[in-house]
Amino acid sequence: MNKDNQRNISTTGNQAFNDLKLTDPITIAAGPLGVKEALKHGFKEMGVVRAMGALLEMNQEDGFSCPSCAWPDPEKASKFAEYCENGAKALADEATTKKIDADFFAQHSVEELSNLTDYELNKFGRLVSPLVLKPNSIHYEAISWEDTYQLIRKELKSLTSPDEAIFYTSGRSSNEAAFLYGLFARAFGTNNMPDCSNMCHESSGIAMGETLGIGKGSIKLEDLYEAEVVLIAGQNPGTNHPRMLSALEKCKANGGKIISINPLEESGLVNFKNPQKIKGWLGAPVDIADIHLQVKINEDIPLIKAILKKLYDKNKLDDTVFDQEFIKTYTDGYQSLLADLEKYELSSLIAQCGVSESDIDASVALLAKKSKIVVCWAMGLTQHKNGVATIKEYINLLLLKGAIGKPNAGTCPVRGHSNVQGDRSVGIMHFVNKDLNKRIKEHLGFTPPDKEGFDVVGAMKAMHDGKAKVFMCLGGNFLMAASDTAYTAKAIQNCDLTVQISTKLNRTHLVTGKTALILPTYGRSEKDIKNGKERFITIENSMGRVRQSKGVLKPASENLKSEPDIIAEMATAYFNGKHHVKWEALSGDYNLIRNTIDTVIKGFENTNTASKGLGYYLPNNVRNLDFSMLPNGKAQFSLNELPKHNLKENEFMLMTIRSHDQFNTTIYGLDDRYRGVYNERRVLFMNELDIKKWNLRKFDVVDISSNYDETLRTAHNFKIIPYNIPQGNLAAYFPETNMVVPYNHFADQSKTPISKSIIVSLKKVSL
Repeated sequence: MNKDNQRNISTTGNQAFNDLKLTDPITIAAGPLGVKEALKHGFKEMGVVRAMGALLEMNQEDGFSCPSCAWPDPEKASKFAEYCENGAKALADEATTKKIDADFFAQHSVEELSNLTDYELNKFGRLVSPLVLKPNSIHYEAISWEDTYQLIRKELKSLTSPDEAIFYTSGRSSNEAAFLYGLFARAFGTNNMPDCSNMCHESSGIAMGETLGIGKGSIKLEDLYEAEVVLIAGQNPGTNHPRMLSALEKCKANGGKIISINPLEESGLVNFKNPQKIKGWLGAPVDIADIHLQVKINEDIPLIKAILKKLYDKNKLDDTVFDQEFIKTYTDGYQSLLADLEKYELSSLIAQCGVSESDIDASVALLAKKSKIVVCWAMGLTQHKNGVATIKEYINLLLLKGAIGKPNAGTCPVRGHSNVQGDRSVGIMHFVNKDLNKRIKEHLGFTPPDKEGFDVVGAMKAMHDGKAKVFMCLGGNFLMAASDTAYTAKAIQNCDLTVQISTKLNRTHLVTGKTALILPTYGRSEKDIKNGKERFITIENSMGRVRQSKGVLKPASENLKSEPDIIAEMATAYFNGKHHVKWEALSGDYNLIRNTIDTVIKGFENTNTASKGLGYYLPNNVRNLDFSMLPNGKAQFSLNELPKHNLKENEFMLMTIRSHDQFNTTIYGLDDRYRGVYNERRVLFMNELDIKKWNLRKFDVVDISSNYDETLRTAHNFKIIPYNIPQGNLAAYFPETNMVVPYNHFADQSKTPISKSIIVSLKKVSL
C-alpha cells in the first residue's frame, strides 16, 4: 500500500497492447471522411437529434463556442456547419448522455479505476454529483454542495500561509469563471495561479512581449486570407486546429503560398478537402503546403538563420529585400543582428537544421519578393529549452520584412484550449501585475498580494516538497498534462486536500491528496439557467476577440452548478460575509461579474453588450505599430544562439505529439488515421534507416528512457513504426510519454516543459 495515502494507484493505467493495425498515412485532410467521423462520434455519444441540434448551434452568433480549440470564428460563419471534426468530437465527449454518480463509485474503487487507460476512463460519462474521497478510503462518496464548501473552508483556514494553497486553471473555463477564480485566490492572499499556459504558449508570451510589447498574436483571422506567404512552424493544423485549413484554403485561392516547417509532413498540410463546400465533396483536394521544410527536431534557429543569411545576401544587391523604412522607423538592433548573422557559416547552419539547400533557396525566393508574411506556430516551437529564443528568431524574419502591424502580416501563435488566452487576459497569472493590483485595490477594496506565485513547475515542486497542502483545479487533467508523471503524482499525493471542478472523469481524480473533492460543472454546450433566467458566458479566441457563448442543451443533471457559481459560493462560504467583494451577488449575476471585469481588467469595455454577435477585439499595440513600452520605444531584434544537444551515439531526440483522435489529454479514440495508425497509442515513430542501424524491426517493442541529472525515467512498451521522420529523431504520443519529460528541465524564462525535444535512449524488450 502507498504509505502516504494508503491507496495502490496506477499513474499509467493498463499498458497491454491492442490489435495494432498499420496503413499508409492518409494524404487528404477533412473532406467526407472527416464529416463521417464527426457525425459517428456525435450520434454514438449524444443520439442523432441531440447531436444535430447542438452541432448546428456551435460557433454560431447566438449559440455556444466550441469547447475544443481557440481558433476564431469567421465574420461570415457557415450556417450549416461552422465546426470541424475535432470540435464535433469535443462536443460529443462533453455532451454525452452517459452519466456517473456516487453509485458508480460505490461499485468501482479508485484503485480499480486507476488500472484503466485514459481512453477507458473518459468513456464512462459525465460527472453529475459532488463527491468526496475521504482519507484512507478507496471509494468516492456523495457529499452535499454546502458540505464541500465547508470542507474547503476548513482546509484553507488551517493553512499556516496562503501560499500553501495552489489554484490551477485549465483553458476551458470562461472569462467570468477565470476572473472570479483569480479574484478569490488574490483575496485569499496568494498569487499561486499556475495555468495551462505555463505548459504550452508561455514561451510565446515572453518572446512576443520582449520583442513586440504584447504576449498575444498580432493578426486577425481575415489577415490570413490575403497573406502572400504563411509559415506554419511546429504546428499540425489538420489534427489540432482543422478550421485553420479553411483560412489557408482562402489564402491559396488568392495566390498566397504556404511553407510548412516540421519534422513530420502532416496530412493536413498536404491535401485538404473543405467539407463546407461542394467541391470539397466532389472536386480535387487543395494542395496546402507549397514547400515543406523537414527540419530536425529543435533545429529551427539554424534554419531561420540560414534563410536570413540568404535574404541578407540578396539585400546587399537589392536593399528592398528588407523593409528599410520600417526597420528605421519601428525597430531597434538591426545592425547588431546583421553583425551576428555574419558570424555563422551557411554550410554549417544547413547541415545542422537538416533541410536541403534547394528547399531553403525556394523558400528564400518566395520571402525575398513578399512583405505580407504571417508566421503561425504552436507547441512545436514553444516546448523546447530554447523555445523563447526560437520564436524570437522567427520574429526577426518578420521585422526584417516589415511584416508587422499591417494587414495580412504578423504573428499568429495558435492557442490550444478554447479560452486559454482569455484566462490570462482576465487575471490568471502567477506573476505580479502591479497595474491590475492597483485597480483591484481602488475598485474592489482589498490589497492583492505582491509576491510572485508558483507557476506549474513551482507548484509541482512545492507540493512534492510538502510546502503546499491544498491543490485546486478549475478544469483540466493536471497529472496527465504536466511533465514527469511519477514526480507529479507524488506531489499531488502529498497534499491534504485536492479539489477538481470537472465535467468528466480523468486520472487526476484518482491520484489525489489525502482528501479529494470532485465538483461537477456544466459543459460549454449546456444551458445555464438560474432563477428562471438564461445566462451566457464570454471567451476570448486566439486572436483577441471577446464574444458571448450560450449553451443550448439540457444539463446532464439538476445537481450541476456553473463554474462561476461554484467559485462565488466557495468564496462566500470562506469569507462568511466578511470581505469587501460581494461574492454572493456575483454568483447570482454574470452581468455584474462582467461589469467588474470591465472595471479592473485593462481593455475590457461594455462586455455585456459589446460581446454579442461577433464580439469585440481587445486592444493590441502591434496592430497600431505602438512599441512605446519597449526600450527606445521600438520593436526589438534579438540575437539567439544555436541549440546544442550533444547527443551520444545511442541517443535520440524525442518529440511528443497528439493523435488525430485526441485533444490535449482527452482521448476520443485509439486511431490516428492521418498517420495510418489504428487501435493503438503505445507506438514510436522512427526513421527506417535508424531502425536498420540498431538492428530493430517494425513492431519490435522498446522501452523509452531519459536520463537527466542521473535520474532514469522510463516509458515502457512501445511498438516501433517506420515513419518519414529525420534520422536521429523520434515521435510518440502524449500523455503516454510525459513520464520521460523531467520536471526540472524546461524552456529558459518560460519554464515550459521540454516535451518536444527530450534526449532518450531505447532498449528492446521481449514480452
